[in-house]
Amino acid sequence: MGQEYVKDPDITVEKLLRDQDASVKSFIRYEVGEGIELDQVNFADEVKAQVDALK
Repeated sequence: MGQEYVKDPDITVEKLLRDQDASVKSFIRYEVGEGIELDQVNFADEVKAQVDALK
């Protein structure tokens, strides 16, 4: 329960539950950023594309 609360990383899940006088009955595991696919771009190619766009 010492993990960061996903909607407010400044507080822990434990603190949120204590402040709300709540308890955990069940949970689902999420990983922040899960499912986000990032394009793998070569930095040099990216700069070249921007320079070419200015011509």
